[in-house]
Amino acid sequence: MIKITFNAFSFLREHLKKRNIPFVNHIMEIPKDCTANELIDNLGFQKGKVEFVFINGKVLPKDTRLKDGDRVAFVPPGTPGSYRLMLGAKKVEKGN
Repeated sequence: MIKITFNAFSFLREHLKKRNIPFVNHIMEIPKDCTANELIDNLGFQKGKVEFVFINGKVLPKDTRLKDGDRVAFVPPGTPGSYRLMLGAKKVEKGN
C-alpha cells in the first residue's frame, strides 16, 4: 500500500459525498502500482466522469502509475476551454 493526497472538484464531490469518501486533501491508502484509471474505477466513477487528472500539479495521462506521496486531483468535464488549455488538459485528452 502507498499513501496519496486526494482531491476532487465540482460535481465529482457529490458522488464521493454519497459514498462517504472524503475529497479535500484526503490522505488515502491505495494499492502499490495503482494507476489513476484504476483509482477512478475503485471510487465508482462511470467512464467519462473524470475528464483529466492532476498528479503533483501536472495534468498527466490516466494510465500513470501513482507513487507514494503523490498529490492527485480529479477534474470533471465542463472546465471552460481557456482554463483547459492553460492547465494543460488539452494535451492529454486524446486516448484517455
